[in-house]
Amino acid sequence: MPQIDDLPPLREVIANHSLDARKSLGQNFLLDLNLTSRIARAAAPLEDCTVLEIGPGPGGLTRALLAAGAKRVIAIEKDTRCLPALAEISAHYDGRLEVIEGDALKIDPVALAGSDKIKIVANLPYNVGTQLLLNWITPDNWPPFWSSLTLMFQKEVGARIVARPGSKAYGRLSVLAGWRTESNMLFDLNPKAFTPPPKVTSTVIHMTPLSEPLHCSRKNLERVTSAAFGQRRKMLRASLKSLGGPADDLLERAGLEPTARAEEIDVEGFVRLANCFSEGLG
Repeated sequence: MPQIDDLPPLREVIANHSLDARKSLGQNFLLDLNLTSRIARAAAPLEDCTVLEIGPGPGGLTRALLAAGAKRVIAIEKDTRCLPALAEISAHYDGRLEVIEGDALKIDPVALAGSDKIKIVANLPYNVGTQLLLNWITPDNWPPFWSSLTLMFQKEVGARIVARPGSKAYGRLSVLAGWRTESNMLFDLNPKAFTPPPKVTSTVIHMTPLSEPLHCSRKNLERVTSAAFGQRRKMLRASLKSLGGPADDLLERAGLEPTARAEEIDVEGFVRLANCFSEGLG
């Protein structure tokens, strides 16, 4: 395995700082430098932007990002045990790494970004990954503060993000991601690449924002997709009753068949449905 810098190997860093991965924090440390470098390359070019990383742990991906030429890396880490190891990386890379102790769900990333172009690259903790993604792809202001997302998820979650209509993985997350972004699944990671090995395969997803997504109320798109996929085996005329009002009339105005099921409706169809629902509320 190649060395990307003169810092100690990650296993040695983990041993020196007693960084046993904690399930309560959703931690699975990626130690394979070939893979961390591959993730960094997937987010390239990095030389002219600030990279936001969530949950760096002992800093394997952090080091790969800096070695790949990232102008600056802002790493948000909740686990205070990891801070000394990250401080060593910051010193080695002449202060290009800024470490912020805290919960990424409670920190405003826009305030951190300033005027810099931001790319988010992270091996997201399993327990907060989906919520962080939703926060990034559903802000009221668009285009967002980030120019790309290169993120690692459980493969099952990654499949839901990129799924297309008609597939079993297609659901609410697929619609929200497809509404505002272009997303692709890049490559999988074997559980053996992690310490401790998770029970699932992981995958890396790359997402870029659409400059002009279809006009729609985020709140109402979330409401109609939640209703439709909340009872995905039912026809839309039944699953949408929870929205109140006559579902058949709403579906007719949206140009959708009342006998269709949620997984058959594409993003454009759900946007029309949300817009018609908005009109009914007005």
